[in-house]
Amino acid sequence: MKAEAAGVKEVPEVDVIIEIPRGSFLKRGSRGHIDFVSPLPCPFNYGAVPTLVGLEGDLLDVVVLGQRLHVGTRLRLPAWGAIVQRDRGMVDHKLICSAAPLDEAARRAVLRFFRFYARSKGLLNLLRGRPGRNACEGWIEAREALACARPRDASWRGPTVTF
Repeated sequence: MKAEAAGVKEVPEVDVIIEIPRGSFLKRGSRGHIDFVSPLPCPFNYGAVPTLVGLEGDLLDVVVLGQRLHVGTRLRLPAWGAIVQRDRGMVDHKLICSAAPLDEAARRAVLRFFRFYARSKGLLNLLRGRPGRNACEGWIEAREALACARPRDASWRGPTVTF
C-alpha cells in the first residue's frame, strides 16, 4: 500500500543551491550579484531550485532550515511546505525545506519572519520607487508551489524584473 493511499502525504524532494548562508548580511540574487546589504542577518539559509523558475520569473526560492550552509552548497531535501509571498504585486513562492519534518513552532516562526520580511521589503520598495503590494499570504503545500513553477530552459537568462 502506498503512503498516499494510507492517508500519509508523500513529501516532494528538491535539489537546492544555497545563495545566502544563514547569518549573512549580503542578499544575493540568483545570478550571484549582491542585491543589497541587510541591516539584519538572514535567519535561514536561502537558495533556489536551479532547474525551476517561479511565477515572478526568477529561480524558485528555497528556505533551508538548520545549520549554516556555505554559498554554493548543493543538496537534495524534502520540501515540507511553501510560503506565498507577494513582492511588488507578483507571487514569489518560497519552498520550506529541512532534513527533518517541521513542528508547528518552526512553521509559525517561518511565517512570522516572512510577515516581517514583507513589511520590510515593502518599505525598501517604497524607498526605491518600486510600486506594488508586498505581503506574506500564508502557508501552502509544497506541491502547490511546485505546480506553479516551470522548468528552466536554455533561454532563461535571469529574472526580467529588478528585485
